[in-house]
Amino acid sequence: MVMALEPHASQNPDKIHTDVLLEARQACYKARDAFYACLEMESNKKPTEIASVGLLYPIECKKSRDQFVKQCRPTWVKHFDRQYASKKRLQRLLDDSESRRGPLSLPQPYTFKPTN
Repeated sequence: MVMALEPHASQNPDKIHTDVLLEARQACYKARDAFYACLEMESNKKPTEIASVGLLYPIECKKSRDQFVKQCRPTWVKHFDRQYASKKRLQRLLDDSESRRGPLSLPQPYTFKPTN
């Protein structure tokens, strides 16, 4: 019986190229980190650009934002934006409550001894 020669891809269609996936994921993470580092560095600038999930960012970070969007899947971008925004909200909440509450005090050791 003579078997027809088939292209390599059709012989093993379920094979996952993990090295390609790993490279793509690392490129995404690198672009993500560069964008969020830019946000931190330019935090004193007025945020005028709109990202996903209502996240705003300054025009100075537009180039790194474009790379982030290009390198990552849209669902990942949305996920990371949501994560970043909630982390910032929590930080702001903690900072606000810190300023109203004053410094955290550690429990003091007992200064009196009960009498028998």
